[in-house]
Amino acid sequence: MWMLRIREIQGAIIVASLFQVLTGVSGILTYMLKYIGPLCIVPIITLTGISLFPAGSKMASGHWWVALLTMFLITIFSQYMKRVEIPCLTATDVLPADKTKWDYMARTDTSIHVLAEAKWFRFPYPGQWGVPKVSVVGVFGMLAGVIAAMIESIGDYYACARLAGAPPPPLHAVNRGVFTEGVACVLAGIWGSGNGTTSYAENIGVIGITKVGSRRVVQIGGLMMLVLGCFGKFAALFTLIPTPVIGGMFMITFGMVTAVGLSNLQYIDLNSPRNLFILGVSLFFGLSLPMWITEHDVIDTGNDIIDQLLSVLLSTSMFVGGLIGFVLDNTIPGTERKGEYLFHAFR
Repeated sequence: MWMLRIREIQGAIIVASLFQVLTGVSGILTYMLKYIGPLCIVPIITLTGISLFPAGSKMASGHWWVALLTMFLITIFSQYMKRVEIPCLTATDVLPADKTKWDYMARTDTSIHVLAEAKWFRFPYPGQWGVPKVSVVGVFGMLAGVIAAMIESIGDYYACARLAGAPPPPLHAVNRGVFTEGVACVLAGIWGSGNGTTSYAENIGVIGITKVGSRRVVQIGGLMMLVLGCFGKFAALFTLIPTPVIGGMFMITFGMVTAVGLSNLQYIDLNSPRNLFILGVSLFFGLSLPMWITEHDVIDTGNDIIDQLLSVLLSTSMFVGGLIGFVLDNTIPGTERKGEYLFHAFR
């Protein structure tokens, strides 16, 4: 049964991702970005970080003290001691083995069965689960996710550039990035990984913490993942990282992404009631509507495809906030921007 579902997901990812490939190749984003200013980018990037707080909170709640310790160590090593090299080893045996205990999730053996069951070597190949299946409902549902991911990626590109100390990416680079992500998603669908490939806010935050933004590092890391991904035991080893540790890391990295989004406020005249109105509405509504859509099954147009498409888009904070900012910024009268947006230099 799970292989059948994987094949359906594969088909949906492959077909929906072709839309992203065509979007990047056509250069349509070049025309769209002419109307996207900081009042649209700020909500997209900011909501990318803020909307992920439930994931960080849920993981950290497994053991808040371990999560706080993780945050403390990341802060010490990345901010106070970034030029000091100190080896640090710890070994403890104080956490309970009882799964009903609150701090059980902080143990490193909660997923030990994954490591034990993983094969030593396994080479993934296209069609390993069978021939992908395509359904209209699945494709349109996945297409909504692709559109939302594209919007988030645009914000991630600019956030990554700021954290890496690089100039804002020119329009052709944005198109190229969307195209590359689309190709990667198609390949992911062919190989049957069960998910697509897109920019991720956590990785953007890591750049801000480590101050490492070299493409060579990413390229070498990618090659290492291709090779080590064939060794099941190695991949399974990462499942042993306690969720509170990951939760604590999320608190830092997602916070960095949120801060990068807010840093774009420097290109906005915050003395303008118009700008404050657009900014406040896009951020607040971008959080409120998706939360309500997620908690209540209220979309019922009579068409399953449209229902699924709207449900995915309207439950995505980055899409809702960015759309509101885009519409209001391009329709509410205001003074000439006078180059307030740094990205205009590349147009």
